[in-house]
Amino acid sequence: MSRPTRDRQPVPDRSGDLLRREVAGVDLLEIARDFGTPTYLYDAATIRERISRLRDFDVIRYAQKANSNLAVLDLVRREGALVDAVSAGEIHRALAAGFPATGSPAPIVYTADIFDRPALEAVAAHGIAVNCGSPDMIDQYADRVPGGEITLRINPGFGHGHSRKTNTGGEHSKHGIWHEELESAVARARGRGLSVSGVHTHIGSGADFEHLSRVADSLMEFARRVGPSVASVSAGGGLPVPYRRGDPEIDPRAYFEVFDRARRALERDLGRPVSLEIEPGRYLVAEAGFLLTEVRAVKRMGSNLFYLVDAGFNDLARPVLYGAYHPMRLVPATGEAPRELREVVVGGPLCESGDIFTQEEGGFVRRERLPEARVGDFLLIEVAGAYAFTMSSNYNSRPRAAEILVREGKAHLVRARESLDDLIRGEVIPAD
Repeated sequence: MSRPTRDRQPVPDRSGDLLRREVAGVDLLEIARDFGTPTYLYDAATIRERISRLRDFDVIRYAQKANSNLAVLDLVRREGALVDAVSAGEIHRALAAGFPATGSPAPIVYTADIFDRPALEAVAAHGIAVNCGSPDMIDQYADRVPGGEITLRINPGFGHGHSRKTNTGGEHSKHGIWHEELESAVARARGRGLSVSGVHTHIGSGADFEHLSRVADSLMEFARRVGPSVASVSAGGGLPVPYRRGDPEIDPRAYFEVFDRARRALERDLGRPVSLEIEPGRYLVAEAGFLLTEVRAVKRMGSNLFYLVDAGFNDLARPVLYGAYHPMRLVPATGEAPRELREVVVGGPLCESGDIFTQEEGGFVRRERLPEARVGDFLLIEVAGAYAFTMSSNYNSRPRAAEILVREGKAHLVRARESLDDLIRGEVIPAD
C-alpha cells in the first residue's frame, strides 16, 4: 500500500533558493551576530501547526526525547499536548515546564523497558503514570506503588524504520513485552494487584501505511486480549517527515483513520469507549528546527571540495549515526548573489573522519550541490529540530550550542551556549 500524501500541501522544493538569509521571519546574519554559531533555531509556528494537524486523536502525547528544551515543552503544553518521558531527567523537565504530575488522561507517562533507580524513585514520588516495556518493570512498580494502574508496551513481532537503528519492533529490538507473553504479563500485573488500563505499540520511525494497518490491527487485538479493563490504546509515533525533495508528506487524517477504524471495532467488542493516543516526536519538531553554522575553511582534497564548518557531529549526530540526510542552504555573509553551484562535501571540526554531514548510512561520503562558499559565510542545516540537540555531546571538549525559539518573528534565547567552565564543572583533581 502506498503512502497517501496531502493534496493541498505539496512538499516544498528546497532546492530553489539556496542563498536565502531569512528563516521564520528572522535574519540569519543577525542571529549569527547576536548569538554566535553553532546555534539551533526553532520555529514556534511550525510546531503549533504540526500539533493542529493531529487534533483528530483524543490525546496527543509529545515524545520529548526528540527535543526536550523547556521552551519547546512549554509550547506543546500550551497547545494542549501531553508528554512522554523516558528517564528521571525527562520527568524533571516535564514538571519544570509546567505539566502536572497526575490527571486524567495522565499528563506525563513514563515509557521505558527498565526502571533505573532514579526513574523508579521519580515515578513513585510524583505518582507518574507508567507504560511498562518489560515484565520485570511490573514487579518493581508493584513493590513501590501497590494497587497502581499501568499500561503495557507490546512488541508485535515486526518492525519498521528508516534505519535499522530506528526499528523498534521484532525479535532484534529490545523494546516492549514480546507479544506471545502478553497474557502472562497481564496475569503478573493482576496477581500483584495492578490494573492494566491500556496498551501501546510502536514499531519504528517512518512506517508506511501498510505497516500501520498491521500495527493498528495488532494493537486492537492486544487490547482484546487484555480485556475490559482497557480504557486507552496508543498508536505510538514514528510519523515521517520529508527530508529530501520529493519525499511524500504524511496525511495525518489518513493516519488517524487507519487506527480509528480499528478502534471503533474494538469499542464494539468491549462495549465501552476507548481513548486513542498518538505519540509524535520528530513530526512536531523536525521541520521546525535549523542549525546555523559558520564556514571556517574551503579546501580541495583530490576530487572533493570540502566546506568545513564550526558545527560537528557533537552538535548533530544523525548523519554519522545512520546516514541521515539534511537539506542545506548557504547564507552569504555579504548578501552577495548569485553564486555558482558546486558539488561539495560538508564536514565539521572534530578529530574524526566520520565528522561529515554529507554521508550515507555506512559512512559513505556523498556530495551536496551548494553555492560557492567563502570563509565567513554561513550554512543553514535544515529539518534539524528532532534528535539533534538532544543527542549532542561535549566530544573534543566542545561546548554545546545555543538554542533559540523564534516566536512571531522575534528570537528568544532559550538555552545559553555552554562556556568553557561549564565543560569542567563537577570535575575534581584528587589531592595528593
